[in-house]
Amino acid sequence: MTLGHFLAVAAVALPVAACSDMTPTQQRALTGTTGGAAGGAIIGAIAGNAGMGAAIGAGAGLAGGLLYDHHKQAEESAYQRGVQAGSQGR
Repeated sequence: MTLGHFLAVAAVALPVAACSDMTPTQQRALTGTTGGAAGGAIIGAIAGNAGMGAAIGAGAGLAGGLLYDHHKQAEESAYQRGVQAGSQGR
């Protein structure tokens, strides 16, 4: 395996491994931030300022990731309440 192949594998494996010890909230915030930054950089590059687009996109992505996390936590809480109510009805 050449050094280029090794670096390519490492570039893919390291970010995935870094997320393994994160909480779901941290994972969703990171995913939203990186996705927003990437999308913002692309739009910003088209508009003429990729850095500003990435910064704005990262902020919007972080907010979106945290909102999604709040939704998933509320969904899990409702599910657990339903499981408890169902087990008490037996």
